[in-house]
Amino acid sequence: MKILLLGKNGQVGWELQRSLAPLGEVIALDRHSTDFCGDLSQPERLIETVAVCRPDLIVNAAAHTAVDKAESEPELVRRINAEAPAALAQAAVHTGAWLVHYSTDYVFDGSGEQPWHEGDTTGPLGVYGQTKLEGEQAIAASGCQHLIFRTSWVYAARGGNFAKTMLRLAQERERLTVIDDQWGAPTGADLIADVTAHAVRQAHRGAAASGLYHLVAGGETSWHGYASHVIAQAQKLRPELNWAVKDIAPVPTTAFPTPARRPLNSRLNTRKLQSQFALTLPHWQQGVDRLLSEIL
Repeated sequence: MKILLLGKNGQVGWELQRSLAPLGEVIALDRHSTDFCGDLSQPERLIETVAVCRPDLIVNAAAHTAVDKAESEPELVRRINAEAPAALAQAAVHTGAWLVHYSTDYVFDGSGEQPWHEGDTTGPLGVYGQTKLEGEQAIAASGCQHLIFRTSWVYAARGGNFAKTMLRLAQERERLTVIDDQWGAPTGADLIADVTAHAVRQAHRGAAASGLYHLVAGGETSWHGYASHVIAQAQKLRPELNWAVKDIAPVPTTAFPTPARRPLNSRLNTRKLQSQFALTLPHWQQGVDRLLSEIL
């Protein structure tokens, strides 16, 4: 199998280089690649890349994910998050390739407290969510064989993440304030990559259903619950470190105004994914604890 991977240096893309390697030849690109175009801001050149590479599988792990910045540059965001996936989908149709694409809980309005199902009514709150939704819709409308995975609260050991920020602040400050009215499931990039590889194997054997799936770790928590777990676990693992924190105070989203509105309910129902691909998704704490063991 020949695999074209876009966004190789992102959190998920980095892990995909590992998880996809046993499946065949992986041509991994980012926006700075020179041999082929991996820049999603140039959809026409992406089509040329697919035409030359003739992959069996296209995996798009690239996106414009700066949620607040997106509000001030909607044209660029739409080109990367909507027009580029549409171009990749058309290219996949012409070459007969499968397309794997990642989307987000931001396609929903964040209302209620129940986990969102794939078929629930969407209602993005900002440019990022709207353009990601448009990307999903373009792929579905193209008729190509595809797997779209909506995920949320993604973290990885590589690069910056919420857990690392909390660990640093817990050693600098006695009191932390963390949002407690946004709910979701912290989901490791390694889990996303491994589930992707598993699904791709089934697709290659003709045993996978083309479509949209929710992919997040099991369970749910708030950012406050996430921070509390991270710090408590870190203090157990490394009690000798200089932990200054004495209080982790819960605060509402309104305490931290941002240009883009955040959904309060980022819970995603993963029953369809688990049933289709015979998977059991581990609880979010398992992945976070593994992360802490790696970085501490």
